[in-house]
Amino acid sequence: MECVLSDKVLVLNRAWVAINVATVRRALTMVWQDAARIVGTEDYTTYDFESWVEASKAAREGRLIRAVNFTIRAPEVVLLTRFAGVLSQDVKFSRRNIFDRDHNTCQYCGRRFDRADLTLDHVVPRCRGGLSEWENIVVACLKCNTRKGHRLPGEAGMNLIRQPVKPRWATRVGCKLGRERKPSWERFLDAAYWDIELKP
Repeated sequence: MECVLSDKVLVLNRAWVAINVATVRRALTMVWQDAARIVGTEDYTTYDFESWVEASKAAREGRLIRAVNFTIRAPEVVLLTRFAGVLSQDVKFSRRNIFDRDHNTCQYCGRRFDRADLTLDHVVPRCRGGLSEWENIVVACLKCNTRKGHRLPGEAGMNLIRQPVKPRWATRVGCKLGRERKPSWERFLDAAYWDIELKP
């Protein structure tokens, strides 16, 4: 059951816009506390905790959670009952997200490493005016980072395998979805993509 409780659930705001991803455990807690409703992925009916337990009685498929007195189907989408806003759409500029963007791969030699064997490199070194921003930081192995030193890649005879850019993960969702993305989420993510306000 622990594995099922760690599955991912898409979280929608009151306007049915995708804003986050939570675990099944967190989603069921929100529903129990009346802060969210479970969205039936077949017909988009919303359920409180008791009605979801009742609807789950006929369930023979899907991820099931067995409690002492009942069996409940793991939700895939929940709708918040109180929050109508949207979360920040910026991908957080963090070490974890830089490593995720570059797939734990040295951006100079192209080899994949364990995170412990990788460093962050300023393409334009800080001592030469380089900034700590998405477009100037890449993942590099220790050997390549040492070889490059305080030089530009071209000066060190090295080439980037890919230019660093700020990632654009998941339309309107402030986190990377990756393999956790479920078919039942597509309608909400596609709608968010088309409804997002474009900047001039």
